Amino acid sequence: MKVLIDTNGLLIPGQFGVDIFAELQRLGYSEFLVPRCVVQEISGLRLSARGKDRKAVNIALSLLERCKIVEDIPAGSADETLEKMAVGSGASVLTNDAQLKKRLCSKGISVIYLREKSHLST
Repeated sequence: MKVLIDTNGLLIPGQFGVDIFAELQRLGYSEFLVPRCVVQEISGLRLSARGKDRKAVNIALSLLERCKIVEDIPAGSADETLEKMAVGSGASVLTNDAQLKKRLCSKGISVIYLREKSHLST
C-alpha cells in the first residue's frame, strides 16, 4: 500500500525517536511517497530551525533517501496538495497536523498519526 508523508511525519524520528518506516511497514505500507512541496518545506525549515528542531530537520532530510519524491498536483499549500494527491491516488497520509487529519478523515482518506509518542496508528 502507498502512503504520502507530510512534513511533520518526516520530523517524527528526530523529535520522538520513532522509526516511521518500520512502523509503516508494520501497518502494511511499503511505498513511501513524499510530494516535492514537502521536500521544499523541509529544506526551508533547515534555514530557520535551531537546536533540537534543526537536528530533526536534518534527520528528515536524510530520510528522504528512503522515499519516492513525487511531483505535486498544483493546489496551493502543502496540505492542500497532500489532500488532492491522496484523493487522486487512494494513498493514505502520515501526518500529525490536526486540521489536515480532520479534513482528510471527512473525505474518507486513511490517516496515519503518532500515538502516545511511541508508535504510529491509523
